[in-house]
Amino acid sequence: MPRRALVLGGGGPVGIAWESGLLSGLAEAGVDAAQAELIVGTSAGSVVGAHLTLGRPAAKLADAFLSDQQPASASELLTGPPPDLSPLVIKLQDLYSGRRPAELVRREIGAWALQAKTMSEEEFVASFGRTLQNASNGAWPERGYVCTAVDTADGSLMAWNKDSGVELVRAVASSCSVPGIFPPVTLCAHRYMDGGMRSATNADLAKGYDIVVVVAVRPRISIPALAEVFRRPLENELQVLRDGGASVELITPDEPSMDAFGENLMDYRRRPASARAGVNQGRTEANKIRAVWGGA
Repeated sequence: MPRRALVLGGGGPVGIAWESGLLSGLAEAGVDAAQAELIVGTSAGSVVGAHLTLGRPAAKLADAFLSDQQPASASELLTGPPPDLSPLVIKLQDLYSGRRPAELVRREIGAWALQAKTMSEEEFVASFGRTLQNASNGAWPERGYVCTAVDTADGSLMAWNKDSGVELVRAVASSCSVPGIFPPVTLCAHRYMDGGMRSATNADLAKGYDIVVVVAVRPRISIPALAEVFRRPLENELQVLRDGGASVELITPDEPSMDAFGENLMDYRRRPASARAGVNQGRTEANKIRAVWGGA
C-alpha cells in the first residue's frame, strides 16, 4: 500500500476554518484525509491536524464554524480590530526573497517577536487548551502527526512529534505564535514562534511518502512581484517531494474562498464564511484528489 501524507499550511483563524471546511467537503464526497499515515501541520494547519489525528471525524471538522457557537480562537483575545499584519509581511518578504541567509532573517524575526508587546504566554497557551480539549492531558495522537515551530534564538526549524517529550497543547501553540502578535512559547528552555517563519507549509517534511496532498492557504495578493516571492518556497518544497518519488496534489483557495477570506487572515469573524467556502471547494476537489488518494 502506498504511504500517504497530508500537509496543512498556515493561515490564521481564517485558515483553520477554511481547511476544516475543505477536509469536511472532501470527506462528504468520500475522500477521508484522516487515512494519512502522516499529517504535517504548520500554524493553522497544526490545529486542524491535531483535531484530525486526535479522532475528530473529517466530515465533522467544519461543524463548529457553521454553528451558532463558534469555537475558541486565540485571536479573540486580542483587543480592537484584527491586528495589522503588514510589518510581518515585510519581514517575510525579506525572508522568502532569498536576498539574505534565511536563518539570519529568522533570527531577526525571533528577536522582534521576543520584544513585542503581546498577551502573556500563559494566556496564549491556555487558549489552545480550550481549543484542543481532548488533548488536555498533554498526550499526543498515536498516529503520525508533526507540527512545526521555529526557534527564536537561532532560526532553526523544530518538527514536534510524540517523541519530542513536550505537551501537545504547547507544541501547537508554538506553531501558531505569529511574531509581533502572539508571544513565543517556551519549550525545553527555548522560545519558539510560528512554524510559518520557515515556510507556510513545510511540505518537504513529507519527503519519502508516496502520495502527498498539500493544502496551502494563499490569500489574494494584488502585487505580482510579492505573490511570486511567497510562491517560490512552496514550489521548491513540491519539487523536493517529486524528486523523492511522490505523487503530489496541491490544493489552494479558489476564488470564492479568497472572497470569503477578506483582507486579513487573522480576522476570526470571517471563519463561518471561510468554512462554508472550504466545504464547497472540498466537494469540488474531491474527484481530483480521489484519483490519487483513494476513497473512504
